Amino acid sequence: GEFKIMDYLQIIGYTGSILIALSLMMNNIVRLRWINLFGAGTFATYGLLIQAYPVFVLNGFIVLVDLFYLIKISRKKDEFELLQIDVHQSPFLKMFIQYHKQGILKYFPDFELSKLNNPRCIFILRNLMPVGLFICLPHKSNLEIKLDFVVKEYRDLKNAHYLFHSRSEIFKEQGFSSFIIKTDIDAHINYLKKIGFYLKEIDGVDWYCKEI
Repeated sequence: GEFKIMDYLQIIGYTGSILIALSLMMNNIVRLRWINLFGAGTFATYGLLIQAYPVFVLNGFIVLVDLFYLIKISRKKDEFELLQIDVHQSPFLKMFIQYHKQGILKYFPDFELSKLNNPRCIFILRNLMPVGLFICLPHKSNLEIKLDFVVKEYRDLKNAHYLFHSRSEIFKEQGFSSFIIKTDIDAHINYLKKIGFYLKEIDGVDWYCKEI
């Protein structure tokens, strides 16, 4: 039979509830706010349609709170910097890798710092907080990426844009022409494509490559 009006209202209510619950599972605060905003907006509409005005008022208020913080976040200007460190003289480097070991192995399952010969290790600082770690090795005129890790709360591509676009000239000045990396992990490949990497054959081997 055809849906009744109450059926549609229940769908709206359940949709709002699911979106609000889903938002609470987000690590990224911006994504959390956006999904929470849509969920609260949907639930506020549901409250209005069934004349449950306390539900409408509460969720309408949540929408305004989410909008306030999203505008505040969009106006905030983060400050970035790169900090190159000596792999042999930085206890913090090993502590950082150990603390984020599970997250690192998810995208770089073969990563082992001890097996790398004199790697270049660079922390990405965001408002002076070490939110990312970039480790690479010279490979002829290229830089082979061995690790490009950002902590969950800061995975919004701003760190990657700063490293691979805004500050890439520091690598060019050192004589390197491209970043290269091997991976067969779909989520990692999607990330690489978003920041400008493409598949390229170098000396008979397929790499994901980005010119500096």
